[in-house]
Amino acid sequence: MNKSKRKLILYISCSLDGYIAKPNDDLSFLSIVEHEGQDYGYADFVQSVDTVIIGRKTYDWVVGQGYEFPHSDKESYVITRQARPNKGSINFYKGDLKSLVTELKNKEGKNIFCDGGSEILNQLLTDKLFDELILSIVPIIVGNGTKLFKEGIPEQELKLKSVNHFEKGLVQLHYELKKGE
Repeated sequence: MNKSKRKLILYISCSLDGYIAKPNDDLSFLSIVEHEGQDYGYADFVQSVDTVIIGRKTYDWVVGQGYEFPHSDKESYVITRQARPNKGSINFYKGDLKSLVTELKNKEGKNIFCDGGSEILNQLLTDKLFDELILSIVPIIVGNGTKLFKEGIPEQELKLKSVNHFEKGLVQLHYELKKGE
């Protein structure tokens, strides 16, 4: 694969009013779009990546629910402020996020998946490192919680690549970030 083609992609769900979680990291609203046999393109997307970047709080939440980390088959970077020992392909990274992403983009491989959380994705947006955003909008207004986009990130133009809508009301927007400012 051509090195210049490796992209950093955000693939995430949020409420119509822009929350990725309700207060206390409650993700229960995501269940309203669960539909047997429907993964909203997730399996195909995950096949297109070989590297995952995730925040420590999001990682701890997943593991704390009693699940095995779902991306342990991929090179994974858990962004943390505290040193922790690596576990197989899971690297606990406390260095500079921008440097890590730049290094990963320059390596051979498939695309890079940002799996949250809010602090990580907003830092990556601030540094203008995303190439694509895939947002799955869940048909609910939750009113409070963890915002997808925080105030203060720089303006960035997007180009709509596709829109998909599904039986349970979920709408998926796939954007490419315009480069060359």
